[in-house]
Amino acid sequence: PFSVRVGDTPAIELRGLARHFGERTALQGVTLTVPAGATLAVLGRNGAGKSTLLRILATLLRPHAGTVALLGEALPRRAFAVRGKLGFLGHEPLLYNDLTGRENLRYHAQLHNVSNGRVEELLDAVGMARRADDAVRLLSRGMVQRLAVCRAVLHEPQLLLLDEPRANLDPAAGELVEPLIGRAAGATRVLTSHDPQAALAEADLVLGLKDGLQAFVGEPAQLSEAQLKELYQ
Repeated sequence: PFSVRVGDTPAIELRGLARHFGERTALQGVTLTVPAGATLAVLGRNGAGKSTLLRILATLLRPHAGTVALLGEALPRRAFAVRGKLGFLGHEPLLYNDLTGRENLRYHAQLHNVSNGRVEELLDAVGMARRADDAVRLLSRGMVQRLAVCRAVLHEPQLLLLDEPRANLDPAAGELVEPLIGRAAGATRVLTSHDPQAALAEADLVLGLKDGLQAFVGEPAQLSEAQLKELYQ
């Protein structure tokens, strides 16, 4: 499903990653390597540390211990060198409510030095061209999520960080965004999902988190039903 040439720099390297919030340990001892072009599914129940991990990879949170390298650059020291190569789709759409969808995407296009033509191409791709001049606050959650997908992929990032990417999307909208954030997008992907079986079906590697600790790392076929069940207990 993904090809790695000898000498390719891994997209992600984590060694002993830890993050705390006060006395609470959000992540501890996470160690893994994700080859370029691979899809990593991060599984675990609510509060396991999935979103914290994605926010660290998105350079929005600093690790408290361990080492993190993205696309060959060490975080947080070299975060500035990778931010333009990341696409982050989190629980918040990162859009201005009082601006229209088109205005939001054109604003982000300017930040990334991307043409307005790319904005129109994406609005068409996700079926939002007709509603693109409505303020974001007037749109349904599914429509806002489609715009958030456009924002995340606008600059054709090498690494996609997808936290529940299909949340609020009906099946038809899910099909529209699939070429942009699915395997066909061609980017390295890290995704979380409340549907573990669906996540496993599109993953090359799996990281199982339980209470912030690494309970499993390996290929989907190596994860037993019992191990998967244990992650959610």
